[in-house]
Formats: sequence, C-alpha cells, structure tokens
Amino acid sequence: MTELVKKLTEAYGPSGRESEVHQLILEELSDHIDGYKFDAVGNLLVWKYGSSGKKILFDAHSDEIGLVVTNITEKGFLRVDAVGGVLPHTFVGHRVRFGDVVGVAYVEGETEEERKKNWNNLSLDNMFVDIGARSYEEAKNKVPIGSFGVYDSHFYEMGDYLVSKAMDDRIGCAVIVELFKRLNSCPNTIIGSFSVQEEVGLVGASVAAYTLSPDVCIAIDVTDSADYPKAFKRHSMVLGKGPAIKVKDKASISNRMVVEKLVELAEAGGIPYQMEVLTFGGTNAAALQRTRAGIASATVSIPTRYVHSPSEMVCKSDVENTVQLLIEYAMKGV
Repeated sequence: MTELVKKLTEAYGPSGRESEVHQLILEELSDHIDGYKFDAVGNLLVWKYGSSGKKILFDAHSDEIGLVVTNITEKGFLRVDAVGGVLPHTFVGHRVRFGDVVGVAYVEGETEEERKKNWNNLSLDNMFVDIGARSYEEAKNKVPIGSFGVYDSHFYEMGDYLVSKAMDDRIGCAVIVELFKRLNSCPNTIIGSFSVQEEVGLVGASVAAYTLSPDVCIAIDVTDSADYPKAFKRHSMVLGKGPAIKVKDKASISNRMVVEKLVELAEAGGIPYQMEVLTFGGTNAAALQRTRAGIASATVSIPTRYVHSPSEMVCKSDVENTVQLLIEYAMKGV
C-alpha cells in the first residue's frame, strides 16, 4: 500500500484541478469496480454492487491546498493567493509546482531588516514566487495568471511513518482504493466518492451523494495529532493508536448510530481505535449529511502531524487499521 500512497500524494491536484489524481485512481481500480462516473462538478464516483439493497458511500476528497497566480510583476515574479487553508510561512523558502514549472516562494524585502519585519508579519501580500523568468512576458508564457500551484514536496518512508504533501486527503483516497481492492464480495453496494474542492468549501461533497442515494455516508479524512511538543492540549488524537472515530468537529456532529456501530466493529475485530472530538475544522461529512432529505453520516479520521504543510506525517499502522475498520463496516454496517 505504501507505493499507492506515494503515487497519490505526489500527484498534482489542487482544488478544481483533480484530474491527474482521478486518473491514477481509475488505473488502480480498473479490475475492482463494477462501474464509475464523473458528475457535473468533477467528482469521481465508483461502485461495487451488493445484493442487500443497502448502499454505503465512503468519501475522501482528492484535492489539496495550494496557490493561484493573481498577478505577474514586470520582472517576471508571481503574485499569488491561497487555494484553501494556506499558511504563508509553510511556503516561504519552499518550491512550488505549477504543472511542469517549478518556482521558489520567498518573502520580499530590500534589506535583511525589512525581510525580518515582513517575515514576522508575513502575508500573501509580501510574498512572491520566483520561476526563473526575466520578464512579464516570459513568466506569462510559462505560468499565466490563473495557474494553480502546489508544494513541490516528495514522499518519504520514515520507519513506521509516511511523510508527504497532500496526505490531506490522498491518504483517505488510498484507503478507499485499498478497500475496493480487498472487497472480493460484499452484501452491501459500496460507493467510493473521490470528491473535488473540499479545501475551498466542501463543494464536491455537497452533490456527491445526491444521485446515488446511499443509506450511510462515511467521510475519511485526516485529523490533528496532539503528540508533538506543545501540541493542542484539548485534543487526544495521536499517531499509532488507530483510526479516530469522530464524534464532532466545528462543522458537524457524527450520526450516533454510525459512531456506535464503528466502535462495536472495532472492538469485535480487535482493531485499535481512538475517539475524536476536534475543536476546529470539519470534513465532507458536514455536506454529506445534508444531502437530499438527510443521510446518516460520520467521519473516520487518520491522525496526522503538520497538516497543510509540505510534510504531513501519518503512521502506517493507523492507515492499515483504517482499511480494516472500513472493510468491517462495508460488510456489516447497515
């Protein structure tokens, strides 16, 4: 599964530009699904039929945070805005990839003192991206206004941990792909949703479940990990203790019956798990539960360090145990 995670996390796929990720997913699933479709907003939906008449949708968003070019200076430097929840400090000094073109993000300042001042008050207004162009025309031909960029960051395996950009939420995509590969037969119809534009407002999930009318939706996403120095003290989620079954976050409260079933299946199967109460943020479950007349929805999270940075970190055993828990739910969940 490690190679799958590497392939998906290193793919280029900022919000609204997820097609490369979707094609990789379809290649992986070509022999493991009964059908697929792209809906009007670009979500990739795949399915495997069951005989029970019940449908379970597993969703993971396929987009990642990034930057978009808003202007180009006379000397060919790019001015940018955020795509999703971008922290400017995580870009300064790092490479940014705009398709085939790579640039370096940095903070402006004519003197060292001015750069320090701008760093301490860093915003996208005093940041730029250098793509090696010498003029406006050269930069415009390489990376025109409206181009989307992502961290030019690569995958690393560090013992028990996996590190890369875009674990949020390609790790969720990898979990769903692996789920379909391992489900040779299942009583329930299983739908995989690889949704678009989560990072800019749960756009894809707002319609992903509409046409297929599942009985239950489970979002798979990352969550904060509180096991590094001076991490958020009110969070209990840590790496290595299993998937986190979400109770609530700032956007939604998980369906109680779905949560209780997930806990029951984890305990019966000897699968380690954690309970998650996230004091900020949200997942696609907030949109999925509002679809049509309402759908019972919850989130299963993978604890992750350094979210929205070039080096998001997850634990391999948490990923494997998430797959196992979702297989149990696919077989016995409704």
